[in-house]
Amino acid sequence: MSLYRRHLLAASAAGLTGLGARGVSAQAAWPNRAVAVMVPFAPGGSTDFVARLLAQELSTALGQQFVVDNRAGASGTVGMTFLARARPDGYTVGVVPNGTFAMAPAMFDRLPYDNETAFAPIGMLASNAMFLCVAPDSPHRSLTDLLAASRAAPGTLSFASAGSGVANHLGPELLQDMADIRWLHVSYRSGAAGVQAVIAKETTLSFVDSVTAIPYLRDRTLRALGYSGSERSPQAPDVPTIAEQGFRDYRASTDFGFFAPAGTPEPIIEQLGTAMRRIMLSPATKARLEPLAIDPVGGTPAEFGPYAAAERAKWGALIRRRNIRPE
Repeated sequence: MSLYRRHLLAASAAGLTGLGARGVSAQAAWPNRAVAVMVPFAPGGSTDFVARLLAQELSTALGQQFVVDNRAGASGTVGMTFLARARPDGYTVGVVPNGTFAMAPAMFDRLPYDNETAFAPIGMLASNAMFLCVAPDSPHRSLTDLLAASRAAPGTLSFASAGSGVANHLGPELLQDMADIRWLHVSYRSGAAGVQAVIAKETTLSFVDSVTAIPYLRDRTLRALGYSGSERSPQAPDVPTIAEQGFRDYRASTDFGFFAPAGTPEPIIEQLGTAMRRIMLSPATKARLEPLAIDPVGGTPAEFGPYAAAERAKWGALIRRRNIRPE
């Protein structure tokens, strides 16, 4: 269970209340045309999956098309720049992982936007831990094997990520930091491209979001040596957590936030948030996400602050300690 969900589970139900008078008046005027849902990565990864699920359900719930708009680049900050500059009228929103809103900003001396003031949080959507994956015929049969090989030849084993500063880059960085080892980082355009690199043996390993990894694990196209969540995944109970393999405090996950540009009218934020929470916490959505080990959250804007602050502090310290820079 993610930090966000543990911290806020009890409060989430409170966000399921009605819209109030302002929300009702906004509903009459908005939306009256299609809404763009910005995703700051290429199609195929977990962020894209969650965004498309949400967009499909919002289209039904609010009576207008919600269309995913993929804008990849610079660890997601290209997409965030677009979102920050969009008109705050409710017709551009974003589904953004913590790798982009809490991790990547610590790597840049300057960004084209103020990460703390340019966006209006609508709430947290879901959380998705990762599997440490290798090719099925990899000589590394366990995490112990992998770490021993890493210590024997520092810097020769490599890992694939979806870009500098995203969760499946900093998850491996955290493990390297705790295990005192060194891997070579190879950045790809998306998490899906990184998976293909592992299968093709271009790289040794990748931390793969559950939504992407589960199908590959089931057909044995990938093999998992560890899981980054606090508890074993129900979808792969034979895969031990990294924490239980000697790294007690290890936790890393991809957590998905829902944002609008700062200045978006509060009635629209309320309307979007209420619809989002009903969608993410519905039995139908939970049933759809459970096989992929995605944990729906359905959080509120007020709940977002403490979570985001904790994420920025944790990963910012790691980025500074390891001198991680954009590639």
